[in-house]
Amino acid sequence: MLKKTKIVCTMGPSVEKEGVIEALLQNGMNVARFNFSHGDHAEHLDRINKVREAGKATGKMPSLLLDTKGPEMRLGKFADGKVQLVAGQKFTLTTDDSTPGTAERVSVSHKELYKEVKPGNTILLSDGLVSLTVEEINGTDIVTTVMNSGIMGTLKRVAAPGVAVNLPPISDRDRQDILFGIKNDMDFIAASFIQRASDVKTIRTLVEENGARMEIISKIENMEGVQNIDEIIEASDGIMVARGDLGVEIPAEDVPLIQKMIIEKCNKLGKPVIVATQMLESMVNNPRCTRAEASDVANAIMDGTDAIMLSGETASGDYPVEAVQTMNKIAHRIENSLQYNELLTNKGIERQANTTDAISHATVQLAYELDASAIVTPTESGYTARMVSKYRPKAGVIAVTPNAKSQRLLNLRWGVYPIVGSCWSSTDEMIEGAMKTSVEEGYLKKGDIAVVTAGITLSAAGNTNMIKVHIV
Repeated sequence: MLKKTKIVCTMGPSVEKEGVIEALLQNGMNVARFNFSHGDHAEHLDRINKVREAGKATGKMPSLLLDTKGPEMRLGKFADGKVQLVAGQKFTLTTDDSTPGTAERVSVSHKELYKEVKPGNTILLSDGLVSLTVEEINGTDIVTTVMNSGIMGTLKRVAAPGVAVNLPPISDRDRQDILFGIKNDMDFIAASFIQRASDVKTIRTLVEENGARMEIISKIENMEGVQNIDEIIEASDGIMVARGDLGVEIPAEDVPLIQKMIIEKCNKLGKPVIVATQMLESMVNNPRCTRAEASDVANAIMDGTDAIMLSGETASGDYPVEAVQTMNKIAHRIENSLQYNELLTNKGIERQANTTDAISHATVQLAYELDASAIVTPTESGYTARMVSKYRPKAGVIAVTPNAKSQRLLNLRWGVYPIVGSCWSSTDEMIEGAMKTSVEEGYLKKGDIAVVTAGITLSAAGNTNMIKVHIV
């Protein structure tokens, strides 16, 4: 059985060694993530080209995901680069950035923060390294008390858990990065710090105004995003559970519950969801993962995630290929243990009352009862394959599309194996061509049973209305 859960790998210095990207692809990487919080456009373009070359060499073309830096609050510069903050001392955050910071006061990049916090609120510096409690608002200054000692450096991140911070959905830098992604035909935008549906719409407008086709994966990283999760999922093409920043702003014990809740909501709507951050963190320095990490990856898959993500493990770790191999093995083991009929029954109870949902559910049911080798979905836009994936079939979904962009966008969908095939002009030609391509690519062989589903109206996306059983 082929791996169904998709693996997202972050590109970085560790993939520069010859043959590493090819090895990542051979061992299960489906999506290459480019973190635009680091590096410049020239560096990213060089790696994009290397990924594409590796995709051609291996015959496994991955998707390209642009992860934005996002709108952030950061401290200003300290005169000496860093200061020692001592528990109990007063420390002021100010809008005045005309003078370098000291151990008593420093500027903050978000100039409206003083309007949004109030006495009693907590402000976290450097991903929670130092905690401040707001005592008073003095004009545009925020006077706080340092709750624990720590060394604080220039430009460290500022977070205000539970406070509705009115940051723009994308910064000027994000805008330039997205335009770079459009120019270089990247496939996904992982949009950082999405707090509401309007944030997603702002990014989508930028993409559409530039004539691009990129799917928006909203990263949920604070309580505002969690509270508005339903409208965000509706507006997005997918969701990333970004547990790193989420765990700074929300108690650690709440993160697993939020992860499960988001996965469940995405599954119901057929939107892909990525679980990210510290999945195999120990493999940055060690060739084997901890048992707790193996359980974390396994539980995310059992919860229903479409994809699991590696960050530092592949970007800067010592064992990038081993990390992907480990994820691949865990995914295979868990997928082989899933009760697919039970999954289908539960999802069938919640399915929407429309033709496409009914056909997709029936396709998966039929494939299960016939023990079919595969479900074949000829598709122009990828819609048919996405809907079938929603019902978590035991059989792999072979999505044959004449559109290379659709093929790459389907790389993030659970259980879907997208391949580029020839164009078609009739229903018979479509089915025959899809079956022929599936055999040529090694997904099917003589005697195999395949369930074919597609839309008979060739030109209309989202018009899935046909099921056919085919014996190769």
